[in-house]
Amino acid sequence: MDKNLALEFVRVTEAAAIASAHWVGRGQKNKADGAAVSAMRERFNLVDFRGTVVIGEGAKDEAPMLYTGEKVGSGKGPEMDLAIDPLECTDSVANGRYNAMAVIAAGAKGSLLHAPDTYMDKIAVGQLAKKVIDLDASVKDNLKKVAKAVGKSIADITVMVLDRERHQQLIDEIRSAGARVRLITDGDVSAAVATCFPESGVDVMMGIGGSTEGVLAAVAIKVLGGEILCRFKPRKESDIVEIKKTGLKDLNKIFTSEDMAKGRELSFTATGVIEGPMLEGVLFREKKIITHSVVARGVSGTIRYITTHHHYYK
Repeated sequence: MDKNLALEFVRVTEAAAIASAHWVGRGQKNKADGAAVSAMRERFNLVDFRGTVVIGEGAKDEAPMLYTGEKVGSGKGPEMDLAIDPLECTDSVANGRYNAMAVIAAGAKGSLLHAPDTYMDKIAVGQLAKKVIDLDASVKDNLKKVAKAVGKSIADITVMVLDRERHQQLIDEIRSAGARVRLITDGDVSAAVATCFPESGVDVMMGIGGSTEGVLAAVAIKVLGGEILCRFKPRKESDIVEIKKTGLKDLNKIFTSEDMAKGRELSFTATGVIEGPMLEGVLFREKKIITHSVVARGVSGTIRYITTHHHYYK
């Protein structure tokens, strides 16, 4: 992907993050999400590219903007597929909790998995442990192998898990194995990607979460040299129907990061809305707004952290 286009996407996530940040703690998640969606779409259409949303806000009859299949961009320039989440963690923003961001994953046409909106079982790790994880292995076996790969004792391994009732057995097994559990209320994209940064203190992400988040994380993790393994975990019969529409015949198939994000023409862009394991949030200061973003490109293998001061005068 062209480096200038990747940097244009930073401006898109910045716009979405700022728009939604005005709604932090106001208890209105739909307005926060709506603000992010509107800002992201408006900014996308100023960028010279031909984008198709392959994972978006939902089907066309459910989402007026950034729906799956929508075309965005100026109509000039390269053709790209997009997986987007204008506001990951709407509940966190509504309630003023930890961890929220605006996210774009982009790739060449046909490179991103067209995952229906359902759940996936996931495990993610950074580069040192990418070859030792197995979604079919026990929690204890996975953690033993990760600990050995990263040169830690299992007691020093930290596993990030969504705080959900469905994860109680998983949490018990992690603790029984001797590792630490760090619970988050929302946002397993940042949790998964954080495993690629040793300074985050997160060694593994485990659990069941959204398929959209699985693909978004896969792009970043592949660029960063880690690994995420995912398997569809349908919630109801209609989910199975939607999954099979994609051509998948084996519901037990385990997807690697390469399966979900093919090739090297990939980029991952995110701007923090509220502080999380990856990024600081939006800061409102006198006559300026400060944003914190990351952009990773597959072709160059570069990771850029961008702090932007947006000055305004009343």
